[in-house]
Amino acid sequence: MQKPLNMNIKKYLPYVLIIAGFAILSLGFFFPLLQGKALMQQDINNFKGMSQEIKQFRETFHEEPLWTNSMFGGMPAYQISTAYPSNWIAGINKAFLSILPHPANYLFLLMLGFFLTGLMIGANAWISAALAVGFAFSSYSLIVIEAGHNSKVHAIAYFAPVIGAVILTFRGRYVLGAVLTALFLSLEISTNHLQITYYLMLTLLVFGIGKLIEMSIQGKIAEFLKSSFVLIPAVVIAVLPNLTSLMATYEYGQYTMRGKSELKQVAAQSSGLNKDYALGWSYGVAETGTILIPNFNGGASQQEVGAKSEIANALKENGVGPGQIKQFIKAVPTYWGDQPFTSGPVYLGASIVFLFVLGLFALGGADRWWILIATLLSIALSWGKNWPVFTDFFFDHFPGYNKFRAVSMTLVIAQVMFPFLALLIVKRIVESKQSFGEWKKYLLWSLYITGGICLVFILLPGAFFDFEVDSDNQLRQSFPEWFMTALIAERESMLRMDALRSLVFIGLSFGLIWFFLQKKINETILLAGLALVFLIDLGGVDKRYIGSENFVSKSKVDKPFQPTEADERILQDKDPNFRVLNLAVNTFNDASTSYYHKSIGGYHGAKLKRYQELIDSCLSKSNLAVINMLNTKYVIIRDNKSGQLIPQRNPQACGNAWFVSNVQLVPDADSEIKALNDSFAPLKTAIVNEKFKEMIGTVPTGIDSTASIKLTNYKPNDLSYEYVSSKEQVAVFSEIYYEKGWNAYVDGQLTPHFQTDYVLRGMKLPAGKHTVEFKFEPKVYQTGEKISLAGSVVLLLLVAGGIFMEVKKSGGINSNDQA
Repeated sequence: MQKPLNMNIKKYLPYVLIIAGFAILSLGFFFPLLQGKALMQQDINNFKGMSQEIKQFRETFHEEPLWTNSMFGGMPAYQISTAYPSNWIAGINKAFLSILPHPANYLFLLMLGFFLTGLMIGANAWISAALAVGFAFSSYSLIVIEAGHNSKVHAIAYFAPVIGAVILTFRGRYVLGAVLTALFLSLEISTNHLQITYYLMLTLLVFGIGKLIEMSIQGKIAEFLKSSFVLIPAVVIAVLPNLTSLMATYEYGQYTMRGKSELKQVAAQSSGLNKDYALGWSYGVAETGTILIPNFNGGASQQEVGAKSEIANALKENGVGPGQIKQFIKAVPTYWGDQPFTSGPVYLGASIVFLFVLGLFALGGADRWWILIATLLSIALSWGKNWPVFTDFFFDHFPGYNKFRAVSMTLVIAQVMFPFLALLIVKRIVESKQSFGEWKKYLLWSLYITGGICLVFILLPGAFFDFEVDSDNQLRQSFPEWFMTALIAERESMLRMDALRSLVFIGLSFGLIWFFLQKKINETILLAGLALVFLIDLGGVDKRYIGSENFVSKSKVDKPFQPTEADERILQDKDPNFRVLNLAVNTFNDASTSYYHKSIGGYHGAKLKRYQELIDSCLSKSNLAVINMLNTKYVIIRDNKSGQLIPQRNPQACGNAWFVSNVQLVPDADSEIKALNDSFAPLKTAIVNEKFKEMIGTVPTGIDSTASIKLTNYKPNDLSYEYVSSKEQVAVFSEIYYEKGWNAYVDGQLTPHFQTDYVLRGMKLPAGKHTVEFKFEPKVYQTGEKISLAGSVVLLLLVAGGIFMEVKKSGGINSNDQA
């Protein structure tokens, strides 16, 4: 007999209320959104700069350019802004993000994802909702949002649901578990943050090894194999819709800074990032204390301190005026950790840490061990150069690990594992049939450990640290000793006060559970109380790093770079294709120039390796010949007296293309670089590696002085030239060479082209009057899109079928089994 409609409504009402609550909480935390403001994010500003040419092309021609000339002379657009229309899963991701305005949408998605994880591992809706708050407001996620690392926080949002779906599969819910694994993993991959996805795979590897050991001991190896074999096709199906981006990234990656160099002096190293570069952002060993105490190492590199702080008092005592004090205390160098700089600490919440420790003591079973191992692995890897033996092993031997930088990011594993174990223990507490006496010792042990650590740093912070860092030596050159004394006292005070703060939240969590187990409060008060503690605890720290001051008018966000007078003057030049060298900014770590011009510099972590080597060997040393060969028509400088930006015309820029009278064949990449720095005359000589010798054949002698070649049509992915020459000649084009996609045509016929001058394109052209066209036609995109479309259809059909089967069985997805 069919259930009455009102009964069905009551069944689903909690879920509706919880999801609505997530939306309200997200909008409330980012209240300026309701005032019509928008969040200013530095990395999104950079993104808008680097992607402006791509955006304009897409709007004009309604297609993907797949290449941009706006940064580093030119590079594929795969890791900048490329749409993959055949990936329907990416479309679903966009739909999720459109539910709420940015960035409330990411906070909402973080809560929703963890909430679904709780349901998948068998927790009821209210337990799942409470811990979802504890997960979503972890400081790293909000700091990431403030910085503009949107794809990173997006990927973190799907981290836990993938784990939950895999656990569901290992419980014997093979169909639903595999279907949800495929769906959430596909959503995870489509966020296009492979570093977070890599750490997810590392976590699942630890889980898999733990399950293999556990189920082998239990004599359930057949069930383990069955679950594993079910998940293999699920992973394959998850990958298929994302295949275009994955294939393009893999192909491109071999030619980027993560690929192997052709230079002998660096060829000995394994492919991947330079180790010093990759380990630059390593978390300090002691800095791990920020997990429990947010200001353990002073918070952000520059942080606001109070009007009654040690710094403010010292300034006042030494005669500094109130106005200057008020301004100065907004950005005090309080950070004394091991990283070059930081936007804030990885704080997981004292209340969450308390529950994590309680889970280690009281959960029972084998699951706490794989969670603990994954957490410890995360922390150990985050130390990077501070534990070189461990890090070097992973960097040199673990597949793919050396492709990523900022190893402190491995703490995202701990960021998920802490609230995940907290979720399991709260579920156990609520469902527990054990007496208060059996729980009492575990509660007290957890209080003594977490609270005891806090108490030590409340009473004796100076017994462990001197609160100084090497960079303080630079501060001493600019500030008097009384200021440095106050700064050290300020750092000590920040640790002491935040240790007290954490102790309070540990006590509140302890008290709620203590009274619940004594049956003095009910489940509703327990869960509401814990959710409120999580929100106040974590949200209070979050507000230190992302507040109303970060929100500005939408117009400023939509157009973050206003044209300078120098930009305006350069934009008057109607030549369709030339480059700009901006020396008034951090040239090779800046995207503002790319917003209006084709830049020699740029801002991107995956530039072509050869171009990076050109920067290191030539451009950073002001090699004018190389600057000229890149068709650098304007150089922007800042006038020392007026401070104004001045665009200087470079009359020696080589132009878009030219014929050379000499081809210098060299044996290797080192010889190419050497030749560029050895009286190189780009308009006369082309430097070509001997591996392209067959394309050149007999080197033409002499030059037709009346010959001409000019650019007649410019698109970033399609350039046309016309030339006239009475004899066969070698032409050089001031465009970046990339063999995986660029094709050259002479009068419509595919014609070989080669690499010259280390990064440019060259061709041997026949005599006469002809047209030359370069088209970017990467096969990887064309092939990948066909597979992605088929994969999208298959995945969505499987999801629909799997959900239909579950609904038909009326089993739902909630299970009361142990995780």
